[in-house]
Amino acid sequence: MQEAQIVQAVAASVYGDNTTFYKCGFIGYQDTLFDSIGRHYYHDCYIQGEVDFIFGYARSFYQKCTINATGRDNLPGYVTAHGRGQPEGDPNGGFVFNRCAITGTGKVNLGRAWGPEARVIFQNTYFGELITPQGWDAWNGQGHEDKLTFAEVNCTGPGSNTNDRVPWEKKLSISETNEYSYSSFINYDGWLDNLPVTH
Repeated sequence: MQEAQIVQAVAASVYGDNTTFYKCGFIGYQDTLFDSIGRHYYHDCYIQGEVDFIFGYARSFYQKCTINATGRDNLPGYVTAHGRGQPEGDPNGGFVFNRCAITGTGKVNLGRAWGPEARVIFQNTYFGELITPQGWDAWNGQGHEDKLTFAEVNCTGPGSNTNDRVPWEKKLSISETNEYSYSSFINYDGWLDNLPVTH
């Protein structure tokens, strides 16, 4: 009997600009949520997967979301794969997670670089014990680690110890951290102000 092959199974692809999701669920295993291009805001959503299950080039802000990693045999997964630095990517793109929680089974990395300038920031987020000590993988950004922006700010939980993280993880200053706030990173032109859910 031939062993089953694990392949991409996208639950949702998001291409529109100024797109919001409230209390939505995205469930898959590999490449669950293709957060492709545009500005996107996710509030109180549930996202499940194991391998690159939040991926794309977009400029997106995840607020109070639950991120559940399902685990796989002997190998850690990857929560994110951001593609900034690829030709189709937004030069201002990035994934920012604020006041979220990462839970699940097995082991999982916070992200790997799909592009040579990938950008992913976790702030004020709870990390379960499933987070790997190194946290991040340069992947397609190998050799360009100085251009990657992978960072953790004020995160808590048993997986939040950064002592053994990759040496090129960014340590953001207060002013740099402010660039990735709700008001500066995703709502800088006020497009979210008249929507029914506040941050």
